[in-house]
Amino acid sequence: MDMTQEARQLAAQQSARASAAASQGKAEYLTFRLGAEEYGIDILRVQEIRSYEEPTRIANAPSFIKGVVNLRGVIVPVVDLRIKLNCEKVEYNGFTVVIVLNVHGRVVGAVVDSVSDVIELGGDQIRPAPEMNTTVDTTFITGIASVAERMLILMDIEALMSSADMGLIDASRG
Repeated sequence: MDMTQEARQLAAQQSARASAAASQGKAEYLTFRLGAEEYGIDILRVQEIRSYEEPTRIANAPSFIKGVVNLRGVIVPVVDLRIKLNCEKVEYNGFTVVIVLNVHGRVVGAVVDSVSDVIELGGDQIRPAPEMNTTVDTTFITGIASVAERMLILMDIEALMSSADMGLIDASRG
């Protein structure tokens, strides 16, 4: 199967899952850890999950942009979300992974401490993110979900990766 067919098939599967979830008022989230916190992102933005490999550094890039990797012929920028979101400790170990995302048609890698699971959340399980009077940009946080004993911070990964300070996505393309 060539790459175009594979992409069409994946898009059709994602579209079917999205419309099924929307009709039930539910959405699926990939959960991952950054330090002690657990986050959730829309599973439809996730292309794949890979083990961490040291990227090729880009000169003068911000500290949270670790560099680039070659993913089957596509040069993919790699962002360390732990650095971007000011986690206290950034440690690379056997659990460290890269979530490969499709953001506005561009492939981007996000380094996280570990991936937990995929969960389905209904609208009744999600609470709005608290408003904070701060200079820190929290507009990418879409809500907070409580699942059993776990507290999940839900984020709009497209908004985060498209932000001007990231410099990864041309705003006119969004």
